[in-house]
Amino acid sequence: MSIDCAASNSRGVSLVELIVFIVVVSAGVAGILAVLSETTRTSADPLIQRQALAIAQSLIEEIELMPFTWCDPDDPQAATATGAFVGPAGCAAAVEAVGPEAGETRYGGAAAPFDNVNDYHGYDSAAETPAGIKDITGAAIPALAGFAVAVSVAPAGLGGIAAADALLVTVTVTGPANTVVTLQGYRTRHAPNAVP
Repeated sequence: MSIDCAASNSRGVSLVELIVFIVVVSAGVAGILAVLSETTRTSADPLIQRQALAIAQSLIEEIELMPFTWCDPDDPQAATATGAFVGPAGCAAAVEAVGPEAGETRYGGAAAPFDNVNDYHGYDSAAETPAGIKDITGAAIPALAGFAVAVSVAPAGLGGIAAADALLVTVTVTGPANTVVTLQGYRTRHAPNAVP
């Protein structure tokens, strides 16, 4: 009886081949797990971005719906003034300036509420006590506790509209995971308050 050496050598896998196979498969599995881990870790980012965008959109809409008049809206001539001065064609007493008037806050409460686009300049939810995102009544929204919002309002020309008659509103929302969303919009002064 003869033994075929070639047949017995072709069966099975050598130890070196097995080790190489294990190393290659382990490297592949490690790569796949790293990708899955990163995907899982950042899967909340789109939600955070959407929340920040919704906060910015709601606040910029709130601001742009406010009056933009030469005089403070409490001034009796606010609806008819044609310039930022005290006099017959201007304000009775209170010329509107950038920033809130003394005693005005976004929410009102014991103070007067913001009543003009300009009043929102410098608004910063992080500087409030307690800090955080609140609804228009001033009630905190616990689910948005990790977010903050800041507002800038500045005169800026828009096309053929002079800088005195247009405001650039910038709303910046910061949130978890280094999220920053900035929205800008313009608010223009409408007749009858335009300079003749």
